[in-house]
Amino acid sequence: MMPQTDEAVFYQLYFRAPGVAAAELGRDPRATIRRLLYTGSGDLPTLGAGTGLAGMVRRGGGFLEQTVDPETLPAWLTDTDVAFYAGEYSRTGFRGGLNWYRNIDRNWELLASCAGALVSVPALYVAGDRDLVVRFPGMDQLIPNLSKFVPQLRRTVMLAGCGHWTQQERAAEVNDAMLEFLKTL
Repeated sequence: MMPQTDEAVFYQLYFRAPGVAAAELGRDPRATIRRLLYTGSGDLPTLGAGTGLAGMVRRGGGFLEQTVDPETLPAWLTDTDVAFYAGEYSRTGFRGGLNWYRNIDRNWELLASCAGALVSVPALYVAGDRDLVVRFPGMDQLIPNLSKFVPQLRRTVMLAGCGHWTQQERAAEVNDAMLEFLKTL
């Protein structure tokens, strides 16, 4: 069950309400992209600053009110990147990406036969230690125990100071980890 309180709902529930998040995110795609990429990154000065409880949206509020619009972009993100993403979302809207959240229950139904299945191929886990997802309840127990579900987990890499946009924030380190992993195959 997805968390909710009297004051807030889990972001996935907020995203599932047709039209609500799409309207909010689509009001100013450039500001949305700047805010989402920066707030989800390891460059946010204080983890959780302006973000409230990880993954929660205030009832009657919006997802973006928990985000920070940076004065300057981090080194891994350029104005050209922001302009490209904003242009694409201006053209298509945010509905397509949000539909993934609207289909979560159906995905669980379709994948029910996979419950308890192990990932049986060699694997590498790379994440940022400042990714809000690793702060979700239970992740502190799941990540150290990944090898129970992924028996051929070769390595876990937690990138210090890195947020949710791992490949963009730490491209060289991610590439190095992947190349080292591929050499083990």
